Amino acid sequence: MSLTRRQVTAAAFAALPLGAAATGTAQAAQRPRTLYIAGDSTAAQKFADAAPETGWGMALPFFLHKDRPVANHAVNGRSSKSFVDEGRLDAILTAIRPGDFLLIQFAHNDEKTTDPTRYTEPWTTYQDYLRLYVDGARSRGARPVLVTSIERRRFDAGGNALTTHGDYPAAMRALAVQEGVALLDVQALSLELWQKLGVEETKKYFNWTATEQDNTHFNPPGAIALARLVAAELLRRRVLSARDVRRLDTQIPESWITWPPATA
Repeated sequence: MSLTRRQVTAAAFAALPLGAAATGTAQAAQRPRTLYIAGDSTAAQKFADAAPETGWGMALPFFLHKDRPVANHAVNGRSSKSFVDEGRLDAILTAIRPGDFLLIQFAHNDEKTTDPTRYTEPWTTYQDYLRLYVDGARSRGARPVLVTSIERRRFDAGGNALTTHGDYPAAMRALAVQEGVALLDVQALSLELWQKLGVEETKKYFNWTATEQDNTHFNPPGAIALARLVAAELLRRRVLSARDVRRLDTQIPESWITWPPATA
């Protein structure tokens, strides 16, 4: 269902970074440069009714200095297509300012071939929708950053971590080259991490509870681990500088993750 004009406007104002209303070159230079996240449930903010499920976007601020705030617009169940169709990209583009960043991570729901409201084909419509994010950010003077989707927890009988996203990561990598966009290849990095941890240890990073065995979404340790990978890649790809990031080699307490009350 599409957002109403009022909802889009409210979302845009809610996400405005500090100093966004400032005018003049000097004021703009002093404004914190915000990292916006457009994505799905693996990155999204979770609320108390979903705990201990945790999106990596909730943990990303732990690895960034305070003058690099995060505006997490990722929402459960969205694809690159449905996020646009619901007006959520428009809300970001209303708020984003020159010098900000837009992290773009989709594929989990683009893969749903039986759902025409979300499905995109990797080498055509998926890339077409991703270009809307890239072009939109650039038109506002912000920097787009493509982020391949984090791998699910899936192993074969021999204990080998398996890929689950088909051609979507390759399509995003190709688009990054075509458009000259920085790419955080978190799909490859997460697959490597799951392989290193193995079948049993990876359960400690996903939302496995007494009543649920979820091999897609993360708990606090998993979200922290993935946010660390994202922050490290932002530094390695020179999207951010060393003065922008922190705690990359520091243990982050799980207690730092909090879930606000569910909204109506």
